[in-house]
Amino acid sequence: MHKAWGIAIPGLLLVGAALLRVADPAPIQAVRNFVFDNYQRLEPPPYNPDLPVRIADIDEKSLAKFGQWPWSRSVLAKLVDRLRELGAAVIAFDVLLSEPDRTGPRMIAANLPSDPAFDAARAQMVTLPDPDEQLAAAMSAMPTVLGFALLGEDPQRPQSRPQPIGGFAAAGDSPIDFVPSFDYVVAALPNLQTRAAGNGAVNAVPDQDGVIRRVPLLLSYLGDWNAEKSPADALMPTLGLEAIRVALQSSSYNIRSSGAQTERWGSLFAAGIGALKIFNTPIMLQTDRGGELILRDTGHQPQRYISIADLFNPDFPPDAVAGRIILIGTSVEGLKDIQTTPRAARMPGVEVHAQTIEQIFDTSLNGTIPLQRPFWSDAAETAYLVVFGLLVIGLASSAGALAGLAVAVLSVAAAGGGSWYLFHERGWLVDPLYPAGTALILVMAATTVSFLRTEREKRLIRSTFSMYLSPEMVDQLAERPELAKLGGENREITVMFSDIRGFTKLSEGLDPQELTHVINAFLTPMTKLIQQHNGTIDKYIGDCIMAFWNAPLDVPHHAREAVRTAVEMRRTLKRLNEQFAVEATVAGRAPVKLRAGVGLNTGIGCVGNMGSEERLAYSALGDTVNIASRLESLSPAYFVDLVLGEETAADAADFALLELDQVKVKGKAVPIRIFTCLGTEAYAARPEYKALRAAHDRMLAAYRRQDWDAAEAARDECRVIAPERLHPFYALYGTRIGEFRADPPGADWDGVYVAKSKTG
Repeated sequence: MHKAWGIAIPGLLLVGAALLRVADPAPIQAVRNFVFDNYQRLEPPPYNPDLPVRIADIDEKSLAKFGQWPWSRSVLAKLVDRLRELGAAVIAFDVLLSEPDRTGPRMIAANLPSDPAFDAARAQMVTLPDPDEQLAAAMSAMPTVLGFALLGEDPQRPQSRPQPIGGFAAAGDSPIDFVPSFDYVVAALPNLQTRAAGNGAVNAVPDQDGVIRRVPLLLSYLGDWNAEKSPADALMPTLGLEAIRVALQSSSYNIRSSGAQTERWGSLFAAGIGALKIFNTPIMLQTDRGGELILRDTGHQPQRYISIADLFNPDFPPDAVAGRIILIGTSVEGLKDIQTTPRAARMPGVEVHAQTIEQIFDTSLNGTIPLQRPFWSDAAETAYLVVFGLLVIGLASSAGALAGLAVAVLSVAAAGGGSWYLFHERGWLVDPLYPAGTALILVMAATTVSFLRTEREKRLIRSTFSMYLSPEMVDQLAERPELAKLGGENREITVMFSDIRGFTKLSEGLDPQELTHVINAFLTPMTKLIQQHNGTIDKYIGDCIMAFWNAPLDVPHHAREAVRTAVEMRRTLKRLNEQFAVEATVAGRAPVKLRAGVGLNTGIGCVGNMGSEERLAYSALGDTVNIASRLESLSPAYFVDLVLGEETAADAADFALLELDQVKVKGKAVPIRIFTCLGTEAYAARPEYKALRAAHDRMLAAYRRQDWDAAEAARDECRVIAPERLHPFYALYGTRIGEFRADPPGADWDGVYVAKSKTG
């Protein structure tokens, strides 16, 4: 998995999250509502009993006093008269009075059997007072707001716009484009409407989960409206808003929508209604785009309720009603419309209307902070999501998962803290959960991609290098894959070629099983030595081992490590030949004795995955590799088992080194100095090595200045001091000195020996 996927996958998730936020489907709204509901539970608004709203409750006590519901309109007329006597400012019915009173004398007379025996009763009944007229008469003396219901389905009743209501003046975009719209209405009886001071919709518009969080202030009735009419002709107020207008004796409402001069900034973010004012009053409301008021839920409060039965007690205190808006509704199970609010699982619908009126008064007159969903909130949440998402992705891909997680945690803290502060101080509802949750998801995605990529790299590293490196180095590479540039790089390396001498002749004398045993017995310990000294096995070429140091991992003093490895390989080969001798004695056959040559060279090489699209291998290429091979091939010509290049020898200067010659290897124009190594630091400290080194250096110096006598004398001294295995080497120089005595090389000779082939 390429590193780009660590950006691409979280990036696609971020784009998807941003688009999902713009679309704002129901699940996203549910998450947002969950947060806002809990804000209200954590910091519930206090209930203010001084606000001028009460509920005249059709409770169990009232049913016991006046009988089962529905009551006769004459009882309601008495209730209106009683509330007028107590000084109520406005009465608002949260019950529908859409059908004639079934207890009225005319209704009863119409239902009497068509029989002469009932004619006298029928004639007398039609002369009795009509309860609907009694209620209408009572309403004429008391400002009353009737309730109507807007419906989406046809109730099979006459449809007409409820009257009277306040007028509407709208600035900006048409408000009916933003408020809930309905095609059908169930209104109060026409004779009651003519005596009412106002009409208001009793509709509740809950969210998809059934919770009322927003109370509509405006609705539109499209049943008798067409495009030729003014949009204001379709607008209808809700019960609570209309009750306030009537109480404050206003005639109309002013609406400001997007497109109006004062709402120009909101229009940049979203179209909708921005504010609503009750004309010629101090009531000025900031609404959401749908003309709704966000409910700052005080929960169920028994103090809001007055039993209608208690209102008729002679000693009832008038100041409990005087100057207040009185909502007539019910809290009786089976009669009431049950609603769910953020702080109440079961609340009578009439109490929602009461809270709406309280909130409007408290906000406009007392300066209490209302709850608002600012017009910029959607844009701000999306921008916050994108900015922190990009930071998380960038840091997770560049600085690692922990950095991305730190930013994600910071975004969660900032979003949560900022959202709570705005709610507490300003009453603004800004969602912290979706942007912050998205940041965490992005971290998880980036971390997962990084983990998968890392695991893939580890598998690749292990599969690539398990045959080349020691297990410890493979583990180190697996933990830090970035150390290995598999695509190829130029770097300084030390290259080794190790070859069994006379392998062709050896293989001719052994059967395949014996030959396999010998080769494996040689390659296995040599491979372990190379890996133990942080070398990388490049390949096996028959009986030859190619290895290099300082790739894929850095190896300090890699040339020195390579020389030390070669010295130990010499010792290991000696023990291996002793083992072969024992095996041959047991088997009763001639022993196998292996001799090997090693060439080491240090320089710049290209290392990486080499090969074809079908087969790749981690290898090294370049002039440094070629020279190492030439040096190994020169070892038989100098009768030594180890030949070092000059750069390799320089890194092991404290080892027991001897310069062999200056040569021009085949294919190279520039001469190189070549060395051999007798041992490591301990060997270099021996007195006999120091004496040999001094005589050896004198021999080469005299040889190169063509002082053949001095060179001969120094060579003879070396033969006395040197170990027996170097005697052929000094014999080589004896031969050269003799040849040059007979045929001097000339004054321009630089002491360089030119190798005519790979082997000399």
